[in-house]
Amino acid sequence: MSGHGIRIEGLKKRYGSGETAVDALKGVDMQVAPGEVVGLIGPSGSGKSTLLKCLGAVITPTAGRMTLGNDVIYDDGWKVRDLRALRRDKIGFVFQAPYLIPFLDVTDNVALLPMLAGVPNDESRRRALELLTALDVQHRARAMPAQLSGGEQQRVAIARGLINRPPVILADEPTAPLDSERAMAVIRILNEMAQKYETAIIVVTHDEKIIPTFKRIYHIRDGVTYEEAGEGKSIT
Repeated sequence: MSGHGIRIEGLKKRYGSGETAVDALKGVDMQVAPGEVVGLIGPSGSGKSTLLKCLGAVITPTAGRMTLGNDVIYDDGWKVRDLRALRRDKIGFVFQAPYLIPFLDVTDNVALLPMLAGVPNDESRRRALELLTALDVQHRARAMPAQLSGGEQQRVAIARGLINRPPVILADEPTAPLDSERAMAVIRILNEMAQKYETAIIVVTHDEKIIPTFKRIYHIRDGVTYEEAGEGKSIT
């Protein structure tokens, strides 16, 4: 998928008004190219959660501009009518917990989003199996979530985030519950999937194990972002 990946310009978010107003974001600028994985790091209260919610179209910014892929989605106001469809089709989410649906098997957990978007069931399951194969969990395709290890559950969650081939994936602490080996495996997979599907991926993390793997890092503090070059250590 060609395009901008994700581009954020002058993004602001104010909660409240008057003397009680709080400026959670004060003019954030960020760009992540297709095929790139960047880290987003900051202390509690720095604005990470607010930024992620704005990027995920969960809350409305106060000002600024956001571009996903080739589409301007926000420019001092939403430029798309259906935010639910935007989240479904343009933004993939990977969370700290996999949040798999316990009564659906692995294939249907991944295939559910395209099914909801109107893709025929057979085609949705074919796409799901293709991703599960790429993530090396195809042998668990008919298993229920409770039968999976923590690492397998996170791989399935990544497949679910990629299933609609969104231009952007937001990964919120995706390695927090994992040991070092599994954490590095998840980061390796995210990098491989970013390049294969030309997806721009932002990883919010406090996990010191994975921070050295990023080639670029955005720090956020007091609602402002600062970019720095990362170490970009090879992932083994």
